[in-house]
Order: sequence, then C-alpha cells, then structure tokens
Amino acid sequence: MKTIHFGIIGCGLMGREFASAAARWCHLVDLDVKPQIVAVCNRSLGPMNWFQQNFPDIKQATQDYRELLANPQIEAVYIAVPHHLHQEIYCAALAAGKHLMGEKPFGIDLAANQAILACASKFPGVVRCASEFPFYPGVQRLCGMIEAAAFGRIIEVNTGFLHSSDLDPDKPINWKRQVEFCGPYGVMGDLGMHVCHVPFRAGWTPGNVRAILSDIVKERPDGQGGLAKCSTWDNATLLCEAIDLGSGQTFPWTLKMQRIAPGQKNTWFIEILGMKGAARWSSRDAGILHVLNYSGGGGGGGGQSQGEQKWEYLSVGYEPAFRTITGGIFEFGFTDSILQMWAAFLYELGHAAPLRKFAGCVTPQETALSHRLFTAALQSHRDRTVVEV
Repeated sequence: MKTIHFGIIGCGLMGREFASAAARWCHLVDLDVKPQIVAVCNRSLGPMNWFQQNFPDIKQATQDYRELLANPQIEAVYIAVPHHLHQEIYCAALAAGKHLMGEKPFGIDLAANQAILACASKFPGVVRCASEFPFYPGVQRLCGMIEAAAFGRIIEVNTGFLHSSDLDPDKPINWKRQVEFCGPYGVMGDLGMHVCHVPFRAGWTPGNVRAILSDIVKERPDGQGGLAKCSTWDNATLLCEAIDLGSGQTFPWTLKMQRIAPGQKNTWFIEILGMKGAARWSSRDAGILHVLNYSGGGGGGGGQSQGEQKWEYLSVGYEPAFRTITGGIFEFGFTDSILQMWAAFLYELGHAAPLRKFAGCVTPQETALSHRLFTAALQSHRDRTVVEV
C-alpha cells in the first residue's frame, strides 16, 4: 500500500475531522493508498496539542505554514483556514509542489479564485476542494439515476444546505460573520459548494441567477461585553435558469443556503423532477431515498390516465462509493461521508482519476463556476434583477 505523507494547515474542526478519518483508514477495504499525517500548523499552539497527543507520527508542529511547506517529507497538504488566507496559502502550497485539498470557497472572492486556479494550472499534481455531500449512499444512488438518464428531461432541480448554527442571536461573533475574513459571499461562500457539487458534476450549469440575500442578525456579542457588527449574509436563496450541457435544454434550479434555518440542524437536500421520474433525498433522513416513477400524467383535467404517480421510498444502507468493513444493513453518518471524501481524494492521488464520475472531489474548475455564480448573485441582489452567470 502506498503512503502519502500529509501536512495539515489549520487545526480547527475540519482539520481534526481529517485526522480522525486518517486514524480509521483501516475501516476502508480494497484501497491501495493511505494518508499519514506527519506535520501540523496553526497560528496558536493550543489546538496542535490534540494532534500531537493522538498522532505519534507527527514530527513537526509549527505556527508558520512556510516551515511546513518547506518540509521535503510532505507530499500533500490539507488547508482549512479562513477564506481571506486561501489565496496566499493555497498558492504557496502549489508553488512548493504539494498536492492540495483546500476548503471551500477556494478563495475569498472571484479574483482570489482566479489567482489560485492560475497557480493550479502550473502544478501537475492533484488539486481538489472539500465537499462531503455526494458521498452519502442515498446521494450515490440518486447520482446513479442521473448517469442512467432515469429522470428523462429535467423539469426542475432544488438543492440546499440548511442549518441553525446562528439561530441564537446571543451567539458570539466569529470570523464567518465578518466580511474581511469570510468575504462578500457570506453564507454562499461558506455553504454553497456543497449545494452545487452534484449539479455541477451532472453538467447542469447556471446560465443566469436572481438572488435574494438576507442579513438577519446585524450585531452579535463581541466576547468583551460589547456588540460587533455582522457584515456577512446569513441566508441566501438563488433561482437560476440552468442549462443541461448534455442536451442543451434549460430548467429552473433553486439553491438555498441558510445559517438561520429554524427546525434544522445541519441538513443537506436535493430534489430532481423529470419527465420520466423524480427523486429527493435529505440528510435529515439519510437512509431514505424517495423515488417517483411514472409513465405520464394522472388522468386529471379530462385526459386519459397514463398510469399512477406513486412516491416510493428506498431504504439505503451502508452502500458507499468506497467499500468498508461495515455491513450494508447498517446506517451511514456524517463522519462516514468525511472518510469517503478523503478516500476519493487519496484514490485520485494514487490513480490519477476518480473512481467514477460522482465519486470524485470538487475540481478547481467547479470552484471557478461557483465563484461566477456567487459573484452574479451579489449583483442580482444589489440591482434586484436577473444577472447572467
């Protein structure tokens, strides 16, 4: 088995999630490549203690990412830092010849994303962006329906990522609520790539957008007894005229991204309605894929019945893209999706291609499309008009 030596830059939640996935790599079977974390970097020392206590292979712990990137043992890096640092550190990693898994949105704004892609174009290795959404077995099943053309002509697509992390107005402010660190996209930059991943990979491209952005909680506690201004968007609803690149046909695609979503925890969803069939899935009930198969209308309006329209649900077990020791009858969760995403990245490192179309991580080109969409959404909201993407 080939071992890839990794460094982690940014030792927060997602850095720990990657490390935890690496620690349970033996859960995967039939994979001929594995990660070994040998270095970590964080601006403050405290978060690095957890890594050093739990991962004895770590030989380097530094507060300067340049020292980590200068380490010749490191072949690949995972970078999970605030958006305003993406361009600087991603480009430095690529210049140092490291394979890169970066967090979304892959640059604080369109100009930063373009700079990162310019650096990536000169690097022959693997450069990808994190998004766990398609690795749930229910979504894999739905993606299989896309590949099999089971929907026929697409009528409508709805995707979203809803959570309630900011529902409490007394929650202290953090960097995601400050435009200088999070960027002008706000919630779109934070959650949007997850919402776009499957449609982009399906070849469904937004041609134009009408966006409504919501600034709901305008001030939050600053942690020092006062209040600080919140300068990023809390919620975003986008309506796009999407183009199916395969057929050239167009259809409406609605995207919802919300940090303030009452009744939600951390919910992804996707719904596809087509002329031959339909399907919908939500992480709130991750083991269920709802499917509607039909052969025409239901006979209303005086027309002759063409057959019944029946929503059915498929119980989807532990059926991930990358095989594991877990039996198919068991249930799948968020940490499993993270392990699958990392398996996809390592597979591409080892094989120079994804396992299959919908078992691959977000590409730099897909991040570029998301930036064009979110930049157009900002203009659409500002001008209260439809904007070409």
